[in-house]
Amino acid sequence: MNQPLEGYRVLDNAPWAQALTGQILGDLGAEVIKVEDNIGGDPYRALAKLLEAQQGWVGRNPYYEHVNRNKKSITVNLKKDKGKEIIYKLVEKSDVYIQNFSVGVADKLGMDYATLSRYNPRLIYASSTGWGLKGPDSKNAAYDMMALARSGIMTIIGDPGTRPMNIDAVLADHIGATMSAFAVSIALLMRERTGKGRQVDTSLLGSMVHMLGNNVDFRLITGKEVQGSFRNRAANPLWNLYKCKDEKWIALGLLQADRYWPALCHAMGLEQYEKDPRFENIVVRAKNAAEMVSILDKTFATKTRAEWIDILRKGAGLILEPVNNFSDVIEDPQVWANDYIIEYEHPNYGKVPMVGFPMHFSDATSSVRLPPPEYGQHTEEVLQNLLGYDWEYMTKLKNEEVI
Repeated sequence: MNQPLEGYRVLDNAPWAQALTGQILGDLGAEVIKVEDNIGGDPYRALAKLLEAQQGWVGRNPYYEHVNRNKKSITVNLKKDKGKEIIYKLVEKSDVYIQNFSVGVADKLGMDYATLSRYNPRLIYASSTGWGLKGPDSKNAAYDMMALARSGIMTIIGDPGTRPMNIDAVLADHIGATMSAFAVSIALLMRERTGKGRQVDTSLLGSMVHMLGNNVDFRLITGKEVQGSFRNRAANPLWNLYKCKDEKWIALGLLQADRYWPALCHAMGLEQYEKDPRFENIVVRAKNAAEMVSILDKTFATKTRAEWIDILRKGAGLILEPVNNFSDVIEDPQVWANDYIIEYEHPNYGKVPMVGFPMHFSDATSSVRLPPPEYGQHTEEVLQNLLGYDWEYMTKLKNEEVI
């Protein structure tokens, strides 16, 4: 089976979690050359020390590996003219250049779109920033937590009135990188139609505002902030979380509450409440939500989660799912059946599991062809095979700290 982006070459100059942009394109078949600084490289590599300090973990670096498979790594000093020359020559032979420098840095380095497009007018230049290219704060530094804070998402997590809560999931970085890969794919399609390259701009803030569009548009249209609800008095008790006998939680998802209310009452042995005037429809249940949640809490506590899933989903056809931790996720047969987690052959560790690719095509495929590269692993290979540099000149570049 062919791969959707097979035959395209990408220069990936985006460290940290934004390297996921290049990985997505690589999973889809593109040749991705990761450009790293010749002193230290991608800062994600150094997080292995943080893992050791926090969790006592010594070994593979999951943060780095997660966003850097299907890439070749070269080291280049972009502050030296001969380093810039390497990139300019590679740009001539590439389709896409990805960067996530702070606004203004690419211009100082001579890695801006205006410069690179002179070497390749068909180049797709993807700029991924924290806050967008315009505006008073465009040059501010940005990390994942900063974007989460500014997007508004921290205010809708947890019970109303509690402190803002962070999300330990690198969410803004990942959504931003996915949006960037989406933009690159659209730009490549546009190039097929017009023959012209172009710059595309995505940001962490823009990606998060788009993701939270339901909440943002609610505020724009109604003039009111989205209000969360306390679990113990949820406006719709049938759209809520409940703890079972084994301390495991269930997400009950009966959004069309009146439609499912009779079946829920019969399945849970609560027939006496089906016609109870306090609970017989969604309006009165909302007014008496605390009482209803209390009844459901006590009832769910009488059986294990697995038992309730059998009774409610398999037996009564109701909508609910387990509230999983990540140990549950990696054991979920649904995840494995759809290749959301895969196994691939790592040259050093043998067959290892890893997060797969979430898209499937009827006549094409994604794949893991290369493990995450060692620092500068492919410098000589790329310079020799693509640019025709000989060993004598590459040795000179090393001595001059260009590579």
